[in-house]
Amino acid sequence: MALAKKVFKCSSCGAEYPRWQGNCTTCDAWNSVEEQQMVADSGKFSGKRSGMSQLAKEFTKPTPLKSIKFREELRFSTGFDEFDRVLGGGLVAGSMILIGGNPGAGKSTLLQQSMAKLSRSKSVCYVSGEESLNQIALHSSRLGTQNENIMLLAESNLEKILAAVVDTKPEVLVVDSIQTIYSTQQGSMMGGVSQVRECAMHLMEYAKKSGCAVFLVGHVTKEGALAGPRVLEHIVDCSLLLESTHDAKYRTLRSYKNRFGPVNEIGVFAMTDTGMKPVANPSAIFMSHHSEPVLGSATAIIHEGSRQLLVEIQALVDSFTTTSPRRISLGLDSNRMALLMGVLSCHCGLQLSNNNVFMNIVGGLRVEETGTDLPCVLALVSIATKKTLPAGFAAFGEIGLTSEIRPAPYGHERVKAAMRQGMKKILIPYANDPKGSIKDTRVLRARNVSEALAIAFEEHADSATPANKSSS
Repeated sequence: MALAKKVFKCSSCGAEYPRWQGNCTTCDAWNSVEEQQMVADSGKFSGKRSGMSQLAKEFTKPTPLKSIKFREELRFSTGFDEFDRVLGGGLVAGSMILIGGNPGAGKSTLLQQSMAKLSRSKSVCYVSGEESLNQIALHSSRLGTQNENIMLLAESNLEKILAAVVDTKPEVLVVDSIQTIYSTQQGSMMGGVSQVRECAMHLMEYAKKSGCAVFLVGHVTKEGALAGPRVLEHIVDCSLLLESTHDAKYRTLRSYKNRFGPVNEIGVFAMTDTGMKPVANPSAIFMSHHSEPVLGSATAIIHEGSRQLLVEIQALVDSFTTTSPRRISLGLDSNRMALLMGVLSCHCGLQLSNNNVFMNIVGGLRVEETGTDLPCVLALVSIATKKTLPAGFAAFGEIGLTSEIRPAPYGHERVKAAMRQGMKKILIPYANDPKGSIKDTRVLRARNVSEALAIAFEEHADSATPANKSSS
């Protein structure tokens, strides 16, 4: 006999409560606890010995690892080199990929263009729970993909979607979006925690059994995180986020989870009137090409995924002192910026505690690695002391609280990337590349912040230690 049970679940983390409350004590989210209906079999969890015996007869015998004959996963291209790079080299059959992003970021545009290219060699089915077939056709007409062989389905019911794909057997399936899909087996509302989890589990089961690659489009919260239960990100094989700002022309596709490739890989696209265009040289858009050196600007060499990029970091220090100074950073961690200001104050005598300080990464890119510490300090000192850095100057390195410049990973690759971009001088941590494989007079090393400032602003150029003259 089926029993109906009311439960209250948090839409952010899935925590259950016996009654409604305004704040979730597990994830500290407000107004996220919703009432849901659950149907449970009264005998399902009865705990009888006969039931346990029946389960014991139906168990699957474990398989020894050494007896498993595995094969390399076959990949195929999505049609975009930047998309393939983020996926780890291409799309894997039977995988499930979750793509999130702000409204208007271009998730549907990117997927429709990729599916149009894939449909020339693969059978593709595009399921939309948000648009009608006519709206999808209008969108495809603008992108120039209306003549491609893509199967379309405007449906929100999970059971009908699975019945359709089982009948047509596509090799690639797109579900746009997972928050608009519901199952009749669940009594909760569309987009709820149990609905999203249940629908994702059924789609994952279909992908693994059929070998169909499944794309799920996910909504994001106002903080930029993927909406829905956290278990959704655990279910999928790859979690991607399409980052953009409302006024930015460029979009950054970043991987936060990838079972078949590196994480934190990025791909850069340009949004045009005819859809998304991959950017072959992202460093060119993240660097401003000034005719002459400017105050408060420094070029950083960052490592994202498997590629090295050159980005411009800009700093601005208000000359007016105030008792309530503002600290604003775009694309950088504000706590990291406060730490660097403390190092400058304690070890270099540069006092900025009463000034408004602003920092920004050109192009709207968000960087989380610590290798940007040194160029951030150079940009701050440049604007605070009214001294410009030399033209064609780039740097990277992590700064510790004791003012030492710590090495950053992939130092050799960063230097080579800067040389390819025509950088004339490259400042790196002294401990980077200890084997001395970097042999170039343009590469300079510094042990601490004071030495780095002397090298960068050429106050004591003779103290600079070229890489090819350093001791091992």
